[in-house]
Amino acid sequence: MIRHLERWQPWLSTAARLFLAGVFLWAGWPKLLDSAGTVRSVRAFRLLPEALVPAFGYALPVVELALAVLLLAGLFTRVAALVTAGLMVMFLFGITMAWSRGMSIECGCFGNAGTLVTDPVPGYVRDILRDLGFLVVALALARWPRGRLSADRYLGLSAAEPVPAAR
Repeated sequence: MIRHLERWQPWLSTAARLFLAGVFLWAGWPKLLDSAGTVRSVRAFRLLPEALVPAFGYALPVVELALAVLLLAGLFTRVAALVTAGLMVMFLFGITMAWSRGMSIECGCFGNAGTLVTDPVPGYVRDILRDLGFLVVALALARWPRGRLSADRYLGLSAAEPVPAAR
């Protein structure tokens, strides 16, 4: 069983890498196109001092798109996966804080503008479960970053191929 998983691990890591790259492309592009909406979304959470809100709002889509490119290329995969996991923890914290404070806002995760909603609880639960899933994928990729079709592999930046177990 374990030998079977070892054989599929590079392909599973590649799938995880491409999946997370797609998520960040999907999340970052609309935010980049609507920077003012992204700043409004960050402001709606009321977690940062106002002086930091614009910088964070403008930087977030750039970071997300940079991670998407790194993950898509498979370059610095472990670092990109760890930064992705850190972002997921940050997003989970923000959503949980908004929910615990009784705030009724859209998360702005995929380009929404932090608008008010009438019943945010189903949205908060869905967002938390989604981000927990992304966190698990990111942590698994950080643990097993060696994949196929990656710049790390072609540049010799990934760990050496494991030696097959003796029979």
